[in-house]
Amino acid sequence: MSKAIKEKKYSGFYSLRGYGRPLYSAIYNQRKVFNAPWFQGNREKDNYFEGWYFKNVSADGRHVWSFIPGVSLVKDNAHAFIQAINGQTGETYYYRYPLEEFSFSPDSFEVCVGKSFFSEKMILLDLDDGKTQIKGELRFDNITSYPSWYKRPGIMGWYRYMPFMECYHGVVSLDHIIGGNLTFNGELMIFEGGRGYIEKDWGSSMPKAWVWMQTNHFGNPGTSFMLSVARIPWVRNTFTGFLGFFLHEGKIMSFATYTGAKIADFRYTGTEVQISIKGKKYLIDIHATKSQRQGQKPGGLKAPVLGNMERVIHESIDAEIKLQILDKAGNAIFTGTGKHAGFEMVGEMKLLTQ
Repeated sequence: MSKAIKEKKYSGFYSLRGYGRPLYSAIYNQRKVFNAPWFQGNREKDNYFEGWYFKNVSADGRHVWSFIPGVSLVKDNAHAFIQAINGQTGETYYYRYPLEEFSFSPDSFEVCVGKSFFSEKMILLDLDDGKTQIKGELRFDNITSYPSWYKRPGIMGWYRYMPFMECYHGVVSLDHIIGGNLTFNGELMIFEGGRGYIEKDWGSSMPKAWVWMQTNHFGNPGTSFMLSVARIPWVRNTFTGFLGFFLHEGKIMSFATYTGAKIADFRYTGTEVQISIKGKKYLIDIHATKSQRQGQKPGGLKAPVLGNMERVIHESIDAEIKLQILDKAGNAIFTGTGKHAGFEMVGEMKLLTQ
């Protein structure tokens, strides 16, 4: 860890060392509602998880790596972690740390886990479990942030204000340019000039069933797309909800259950989904397919159940998304294919058609 990061970690950062005791002021709790990238938890919460997702693709497409720093607050098993996914092979790695090795800034998105540091502007990695080592620095420039204001505090819209949601979702960077390099077991991986994406989840558990996909590797740089469809507990019932965005030519199109958009069609097999979303002014047709690369397997990730990282899910980060957006008159606004896509199909898909 660099001297600058050490100074941040031990001067001004909050720690979870006092798990179970109060820490935060009312002012901090109010501010973080409008700043989804910030750490949203607190030391009094139990059965809680929070994690950030950093997807990084090199300029030549040879290296696709995702890193997920996070924390699991569960009695008798509380800990911090960093998960890593190798998009070339589908292999995953789980680096576990004592809870006191997690700390964060009280007024920005800056997080330390072990000897590694994460923010919306950079990551410094120093991972070593005795078998695998991942080290290096990646810097992020030309970041496109998701807008937040009181009527729509992030991509969840007014659902962000609901205190009983099972899981919350935030988008940190829709698209950015990467500078820097990493090494994996001593082998150099050049990421200079690549593109990246950052989002996060927090709450108690991930949904019983969901589809998630994201890519910012269309033919024209600066275009990015994300969609999440999930079965959501609500009071004493459940419903299928969705949210997503399309970034193109500097403009953000948001579509979600709370905007009045509807899922007009949902079809799936074991390796692909086809979804049509109808809004007031547009129709979005999506066809996502898992990677067909020979010998590659979807990465196995740990996901939370009541905060405990005990569920195993599978994610492809080298999938493909075909996207077409039509206006109300049926004219094509955009047609393209996104490569190096993240893609998850988890749980029973038939739950999402109800």
